[in-house]
Amino acid sequence: MELWMPRLIKAAAAVSAMAVILIVGFLLFAAFPLLASGEFFSLVAGRWRTSVVPAQHGIAPMIAGSFCLSTLAVLLAYPAAIGVCGFAHSLGPRPLRRPILGLVHLMTGIPTVIYGFVSVFLLVPLVRGVFDGSSGFSLLAAALALAILVLPTIVILLHVQLRQIDPNVTLTCAALGMTPAQTFLRVLLPVSRMGLVAAAVLGFCRAVGDTLIALMVAGNATQFPGSLLDSIRTLTSHIALVLATDTHSEEYRSVFAAGLLLFCMTAILSLAIRRLCHSDNTHPSHAQRAR
Repeated sequence: MELWMPRLIKAAAAVSAMAVILIVGFLLFAAFPLLASGEFFSLVAGRWRTSVVPAQHGIAPMIAGSFCLSTLAVLLAYPAAIGVCGFAHSLGPRPLRRPILGLVHLMTGIPTVIYGFVSVFLLVPLVRGVFDGSSGFSLLAAALALAILVLPTIVILLHVQLRQIDPNVTLTCAALGMTPAQTFLRVLLPVSRMGLVAAAVLGFCRAVGDTLIALMVAGNATQFPGSLLDSIRTLTSHIALVLATDTHSEEYRSVFAAGLLLFCMTAILSLAIRRLCHSDNTHPSHAQRAR
């Protein structure tokens, strides 16, 4: 078993890399007519129009909607994730720490469509009732639902990072007379700064890649968001909606531009994480330089 395990890991890595290469190749092949003709940039920069007006099917409102929705969802979920990690590590009662983490792991197994279904019948009417004149299907409602979806991803990443550091510093901080709250806020979080960045970026990637919540809750209006109560359409929901149209229409061609943009966005963020982690590992910490 020990002899075959490294080979199985290498084979799995090779299959994963080949799958990514095939996805990139398919997206480039499908988007090549747009790139060759120069229509790709007009699709990205232009405003969305119906098929009545040819060559004006810009996806800029979808790009803005994806960025605003994902950013707002992460901003809502990130403080809550830090609070859950602090509760599970040292700030909460010991009998409740494991159940809280178990609940977070359970949330990762709930299908996304369940979050969207519950949001349509509970969250959307709540937003509609609180804010007069709003339909409820808005950027705010989608961001709240998406924050709940990405919360377990951020919590699990932070928990793993803190669990690796916690045994080495907790006893030292206790010997220095620091309280658990001081240890968590002033020692554990600063030391695990790369984990904090990675959790935020991967949470953003998880949010920007979600389809069902944006499709079911955001309203799917092709406009630039002017407020939290505006309906928006994201790149992922745009792909899901337009795939059912005529394959020879301008709308259908915009799907490949949206897919290529999504892939490039997540790839750049992933490479940025690797670059930050590499620079953090190659440069000594402040404590090491002091010694």
